[in-house]
Amino acid sequence: MINFREVAETNAMIDKENLDVRTITMGISLLDCIDPDLQTLKRKIHDKIYSSAKDLVRTGEEISRDYGIPIVNKRVSVTPIALVGGAACRTPEDFVEIAVTLDQVAEEIGINFLGGFSALVSKGMTPADELLIRAIPEALAQTERVCASVNVGSTKTGINMDAVRMMGTVIRQAAEKTADRDSLGATKLVVFCNAPDDNPFMAGAFHGVTEADRILNIGVSGPGVVKTALEGVHGADFETLCETVKKTAFKVTRVGQLVAKEASARLGVPFGIVDLSLAPTPAIGDSVADILCEMGLESAGAPGTTAALALLNDQVKKGGIMASSYVGGLSGAFIPVSEDQGMIDAVRAGSLTLEKLEAMTCVCSVGLDMIAIPGDTKDTTIAGIIADEMAIGMINQKTTAVRLIPVIGKKVGDEAQFGGLLGYAPIMPVNSFGCDEFVNRKGRIPAPVHSFKN
Repeated sequence: MINFREVAETNAMIDKENLDVRTITMGISLLDCIDPDLQTLKRKIHDKIYSSAKDLVRTGEEISRDYGIPIVNKRVSVTPIALVGGAACRTPEDFVEIAVTLDQVAEEIGINFLGGFSALVSKGMTPADELLIRAIPEALAQTERVCASVNVGSTKTGINMDAVRMMGTVIRQAAEKTADRDSLGATKLVVFCNAPDDNPFMAGAFHGVTEADRILNIGVSGPGVVKTALEGVHGADFETLCETVKKTAFKVTRVGQLVAKEASARLGVPFGIVDLSLAPTPAIGDSVADILCEMGLESAGAPGTTAALALLNDQVKKGGIMASSYVGGLSGAFIPVSEDQGMIDAVRAGSLTLEKLEAMTCVCSVGLDMIAIPGDTKDTTIAGIIADEMAIGMINQKTTAVRLIPVIGKKVGDEAQFGGLLGYAPIMPVNSFGCDEFVNRKGRIPAPVHSFKN
């Protein structure tokens, strides 16, 4: 039973502490759209998405108005397009046509982003997978709302280093094709290890083949709420710190559960999961870095940062799973540089480096996220950074990801402006020593010994 005090607490979290439902994401299976004729396939994709999600934005706005809960984004994720387009696509340009179709229907239904221009290649690539990956730079340059992702590794299969090397080039090409917009194309591209099937957050969302025909996944975010709660226990011991984070995560997840159930009932689409990820925004007071500072760090990146982030991530998960039986996706703490004002300040102050961010990804939700690097960074260096992050995910049996933006024409100390929730970012230095011979080896890194559990 929800009492008056809980209602008042929730109102305060919304009004003063930046609590929001970050996204309602409808996952849509496109497997029944597969057709050997490209034009027929495009029509089927358009019609399936439109008929499924035409009321998504309106319903989200109605729930937001009825309950007073901000719902920031309404999004769609679809079956990885490499699986859907394989029978019809013979060239990368054919896949680009599908991306344009996805963008057009996304605009028609009014959503913010559409994810699923994706390929799953952790052990090997089909011809369709390779064609889609080669199409990504042009697809992201020609579209506004389409997001792409490629899963290149997993704990069970190892790391496909051929795909890693290719992605180093693809990320750079995506940046080059949108150089006039501070390489915006690369902000819509994620490389994964152990990608989840039910992630509602962009740019990495896709609708897994194990999912139902349609599903609703909710992403809730509340860094400001957690920081405010910790201000009330400033200087307390670790037990009090952990309990405070856990109780706050419970309350935030309850809000997501409410929205999920209501949206499911109104749209007639099954509820999937609540993803309780502390996803920051450029807004002041909505920062994961500020939470770490409230725990006692002078700046994000200082000694103790990885331990503080591990504590935060674990307690968020513990609170979330008590509030909902269906917590999924990523659920934890995001550390995107461009979307977190505290992280931006830490980079400028010199306390936060690419290497420290890599260490932090061992204990957070995802990985190296929204990091702007010099525009002249080599393809092989980008591939080496991807390989390092994939290895962390593979060995630690967790999701890791890389979203790097080599901003063409800019160097360390400059800034890149991406706009909206994507924010802005200082250009971070990258280790200048080469890894060409390593990443140019063919084949894959095998799965670790602890993957053999059957």
